[in-house]
Formats: sequence, C-alpha cells, structure tokens
Amino acid sequence: MKSYELLVFDWDGTLMDSAGEIVGSMQQAIQDTGLPERTPAQMRELIGLGLNDVLARLFPELDTRRVRARLDDYRRRYGMQRSRAVLFPSVIATLDVLRDRDFTLAVATGKSRRGLDDALASSGTRHLFQTTRCADESVPKPAPDMLEDILLRTATLPERALMIGDTEYDVAMARAAGIDSVGVGWGVHDAERLARAGALEVLDSVEALPAWLDRRAAGEVRPG
Repeated sequence: MKSYELLVFDWDGTLMDSAGEIVGSMQQAIQDTGLPERTPAQMRELIGLGLNDVLARLFPELDTRRVRARLDDYRRRYGMQRSRAVLFPSVIATLDVLRDRDFTLAVATGKSRRGLDDALASSGTRHLFQTTRCADESVPKPAPDMLEDILLRTATLPERALMIGDTEYDVAMARAAGIDSVGVGWGVHDAERLARAGALEVLDSVEALPAWLDRRAAGEVRPG
C-alpha cells in the first residue's frame, strides 16, 4: 500500500523553469511604474508568495494597497507578456508515470488563476491535474488554505497527501495543513533551507520522485 494518494505540486520553480522570467517581468514593471529599484536576489527570494505579501516585503516603507493599485493599472494598460517559460526536463514523463500509478495530482501555486491557466495551456498539462488552487482564489502561502481546499475537493486525509515544492513557503504551507512535504533542489531556495524548514527530503531531479515514493512506501524514508 502506498503512503500517499494525493501529490500536490507547486508550479513556478518546481515544474516550470520560470523564476528568471518572473524576476525580469517584475523588474520591468517596477522600472516602468517608478517604484524604488530592488535587486533580482530580493525579488527571487519571494517567488511563491501572494502578490500582496511580495509587495509588503519588497516595499515595507510604502502603502501596499497603493503599490498594488499602481501595478494593476500598469498591467491593465500594457497587458501581460506571453510567457516563454518551459517545463523542467522530464516533468511531463514523470507526471504521466505518477498518474499511471493512480496518484491524484494537483497544483497549489502563488500564480494568479489567469497565469496558471495560461501556463497549463501552453505546457499541455491541464489534463494531468484533478484540481488546482491559486493565490488569488484563497489565502496564499504560507497559510494552509490552498492545501485545505485541495484536500476537501479530492476527499483526501492530510496524512495521505504530499506537497512538492521549491521554497520554504511550500514547506511551511504543508506543515500548517498537517501534510508531509518534499523539497526540490532546482528551484528558488537551496536544499539546506528546505530541509531546515521541515522537508522530508530534497530531491535533485524530478525523475527521482517516483523512486522516492517507492522508498517511502517501503518504510525506507523517515515518517513525517
């Protein structure tokens, strides 16, 4: 009997190699709207959080509501550039393997619904996921709300679910929802940080996930 029934994936930095594009788009918007400049490292650090949390941390000296309004107006006037980000290697093959093994697959992401729908369509992965939750539909990470919504929608107990993500915000969200988590070492936060946050293990490739799940089911991985 496998340990988990439900696998919930983060999107940016976990399945899609989009961190650089996100930082570049944010830099451009900040420059075009006259907001104080921030370094790429400062912006990359916050990928995965909801936009209001990102703005509050980037610009603590400014009114978050006014900054959000300025950026929303910028987006309405100039639209959103079509993403050129691609999935990490072997993502689709690995998701196919997991679905063939009867795992239920889901996504919990800091993206907006529009952004995720565009990414699912461009990557051809919409059919792989039973349900998805976005930061503009619920309280964003690291609050547990997105995961709790997914558990309810899939009728899954917390102990039968696993979160897979690249940031400590993913791990913290899982911990708050009573769900185990695995980190991925190819995204935004490094392996040591993910382990410190409470990830059971940090994988070095997406192809390693099915084998890790086999070891977990066989009792070779410490319990969460």
